[in-house]
Amino acid sequence: MNRGDIVELDITGFAFGGKGIAKIPTDDGDYVVFVENAFPGQRVLAKVDKKKKKYAECKLIDVIVRSPLEVVSDFQEISGAPYIFVPLPIQEEWKKKTTLELYSKIAHVENIDAVFDEFISSPLDYNYRNKMEYSFSSIEHDVLTGEEKDEVFALGFKRRGTWWKVENLNKQSGLFDEQLENELINIRDFLKKTGLPAWHPPKKEGFFRHIVVRKSFHQDQLLINLVTSSQDIESFDAQAFSDFLLTILGSRLAGFQHTVNDNVADRAKIENGQNTLVYGDEKVIEKLLGLEFEISMESFFQTNPKSAEFLYNKALDYVFENNPLDGKVVMDLFCGTGTIGQILSQRAKNVSIIGVDIVAEAIEDAKKNAKRNNIKGIQFYAADVGKFLIQYPQYEGKIGTIVLDPPRAGIAPKTLRKVMRLGADRIVYISCNPSTQARDTEQLEFAGYKLEKLTLVDQFPHTSHIEAIAMFVKTDRYDAEAI
Repeated sequence: MNRGDIVELDITGFAFGGKGIAKIPTDDGDYVVFVENAFPGQRVLAKVDKKKKKYAECKLIDVIVRSPLEVVSDFQEISGAPYIFVPLPIQEEWKKKTTLELYSKIAHVENIDAVFDEFISSPLDYNYRNKMEYSFSSIEHDVLTGEEKDEVFALGFKRRGTWWKVENLNKQSGLFDEQLENELINIRDFLKKTGLPAWHPPKKEGFFRHIVVRKSFHQDQLLINLVTSSQDIESFDAQAFSDFLLTILGSRLAGFQHTVNDNVADRAKIENGQNTLVYGDEKVIEKLLGLEFEISMESFFQTNPKSAEFLYNKALDYVFENNPLDGKVVMDLFCGTGTIGQILSQRAKNVSIIGVDIVAEAIEDAKKNAKRNNIKGIQFYAADVGKFLIQYPQYEGKIGTIVLDPPRAGIAPKTLRKVMRLGADRIVYISCNPSTQARDTEQLEFAGYKLEKLTLVDQFPHTSHIEAIAMFVKTDRYDAEAI
């Protein structure tokens, strides 16, 4: 087995992060192969990505034989939902088991079962996402024949493991809005009839590049952004396409934007091109736990807002549980647009709350959202956590609880040390990547913070992703000088 080889494997186990496990007998014992997005019971075709002495890592190419645990439904299987045919209780069972093992292996938590609190399922099993990006390509992977076709017009998702070819989405995937995805075939036909070509990734030419859709569950409306190049743009009638969208979506269409992006990089972001609002509004309103948030196409917002309500409620349970906050401040760190802090202020009117983020633009959005919701008991600061107390000495010794919600990469070790030096009595740590949280747990325990409780939240059914909320309490072992 060498890097680049295509191999057939029987998947017999499952590891954290959605890695199926295959074992190949050798004279020195079993050689372990991890296959991304594979599931026990499947026979798969995979490409060797990394080869080590004791194990290899592979990219999934195709499922040759389905697992007996799978139940094939009418959804179209896409690379972004590899477990769409695995019953949800089985998905959750594997996610819980493999995630808790991380804290035992990486963080060396001796009795993880004693710490584990609960597993929170997504309230929506399907159609839970509030944003989706679809790609055009003039190279199609035919889902029925497995053939690659050139000089065609495809609209859907990238073929698993490729960047140049697209599988047409001919029916809903089960992740996003049902009506929109069932209409995508008609959208594709309308745009194909313009005679303008889909983007050709290897040649880096063509016209149609992406369609990005943002959904408000509160308003039941959609924002749509069509991303094209400027090639033959004078032949494209954006108003006609806008009118077509209105005929199929009616009042559900909140707004339609057209972005012209000639950057050859495969990115759909508005800031990478020139954007025009063709119809309606450029923002929608979403609600979380009674609060309203103004969301644009590019705003960072929880992908599964219905599940996010459960996640935030649980995090705030950990903030308040046996934790007198009188005279203390709650710091919402990595606060972004200020969602957690605002929800916290609704739940505890007499608690002082500060939101801190190093990104000044996010802090401005947080202030706007707080004003919109008429929330006055919270202050937002654009600051580096390590310099925060120097810049704002009035908070010295007053930070009782810190709520952390870092990006997927987790907290840099240097930043984590700065957080611990603030000396909060409690740290509530929300993580979209439990492997980095498990790594940080070891450092927090070493500094004198004890992991008291851990909850897992399934924000992304049918994928390998899982979120975790951990409650750390400062012990007598805490020593700021040793950090």
